[in-house]
Amino acid sequence: MDDFLKVTMNEYLPLRDVVFNTLRQAILKGELKPGERLMEIQLADRLGVSRTPVREAIRKLELEGLVVMIPRKGAEVASITETDLQDVLEVRRALEELAGSKACERITKEELAKLKEASSEFEKIIDTGDLTMIADADMHFHDIIYQATGNARLNQILNNIREQMYRYRMEYLKDYKRHAKLVKEHEKIISALKAGNQEKVRDAIIVHIDNQKKAIEKSLKD
Repeated sequence: MDDFLKVTMNEYLPLRDVVFNTLRQAILKGELKPGERLMEIQLADRLGVSRTPVREAIRKLELEGLVVMIPRKGAEVASITETDLQDVLEVRRALEELAGSKACERITKEELAKLKEASSEFEKIIDTGDLTMIADADMHFHDIIYQATGNARLNQILNNIREQMYRYRMEYLKDYKRHAKLVKEHEKIISALKAGNQEKVRDAIIVHIDNQKKAIEKSLKD
């Protein structure tokens, strides 16, 4: 294990959650590679904790689909497959089309202002080169659209697949050349929402997600 795997203690979180967050970020950022085995004893030693919080963290990561249990081998980081990618992004595309359409009907001036602010903040954060911050800023932009739908059930469903979407978001963001394109796509979504044009909102969202799908599919084949 490299030096990247370090626990940052948080007095407000149980140790198992701190370990979980540490391993989760390492997987999402690609520091723990797809197919890499997660050995409890080695991880516990590296993190300076007992095996119990490591075991609990691995179970939670399995529930999120970030870890798989292999018979007679144990836990390993789940691979990103084209099928998984297609499944997740098909669901995301359908839900975000619906969210965009409903937000177009219901978004307030205050929410539009928040969306513009989130887009500007995203553009600033890109310059930091911090992938986690960039991904979180991108999520915040989309969260404002979700909230603008006024549909609690839709928000709940989107929240249920948040972690799976986050992994592919991180995968896409690893290529820094794509960031400028994301800014332009965000601007098109805002412009369509401001105009109250549902068809343009849906079109902008479809292009936004399909571009990510094509880019990740290409990277998986390379």
